[in-house]
Amino acid sequence: MLAGWFGAFLSAAAAWDERAVFLRLLVATLVGAVIGLDREYHNKGAGIKTHVLVCLGSAMTMVVSEYVAMMFPEVRADMNRIGAQVVSGVGFLGVGTIIVTGRNEVRGLTTAAGLWACACIGLAVGIGFVEAALLALLFVVLTFSALSMVDRWLHDNARVFDLYIELESHGAVKELLKKLNSWDCQYSDFTLTKGAAGSRDCAVTLTVTLGHMGRKAAFIEAIQLLDFVSFCNEL
Repeated sequence: MLAGWFGAFLSAAAAWDERAVFLRLLVATLVGAVIGLDREYHNKGAGIKTHVLVCLGSAMTMVVSEYVAMMFPEVRADMNRIGAQVVSGVGFLGVGTIIVTGRNEVRGLTTAAGLWACACIGLAVGIGFVEAALLALLFVVLTFSALSMVDRWLHDNARVFDLYIELESHGAVKELLKKLNSWDCQYSDFTLTKGAAGSRDCAVTLTVTLGHMGRKAAFIEAIQLLDFVSFCNEL
């Protein structure tokens, strides 16, 4: 019974009438809401309203393209042209969610990619390809949930990572380098910046490469315990 109802729903959404347009926009709203809820829950730059509007706008773009093709068959219009502009144009929203912090930390890439995927799903909904849109939504949700656990595990056990370290004085830079050279690690991209605590303090950012996985937490703790280090955090 459920399969029959779902099949009827897909057929109604793939048709071309007022009910089909309503169902497509409804699905686009639900898709945007589901993706946006995850970003909102994790306090990201683009939340539920942004994702709903992106998905709705993309769906409406394809509805308008199909309307032009159906109502004006004598006009040789390419239905894909407007949709192609959405795929490329939604990038400006993604750029608005990507920031580089004062510690040279890049944030917002996943949210930007989610917005782009949301727009692509909206295009599928707008043209009536609802089954593909729902499958894509399933994979997006799996990416944000299941793959997040894999990402956290890889992050916690990474061999290569970036550090931000605030030192009590400029003279402590030499002491830090001595410690790093005496430990079983390699480092690169060593950059000296001004510390946030005061004019006497300084900070460094660097990329650390450890010999084995699973040692990152102990390494960061060892950095934090150094007398001349006032703050240490992973970027």
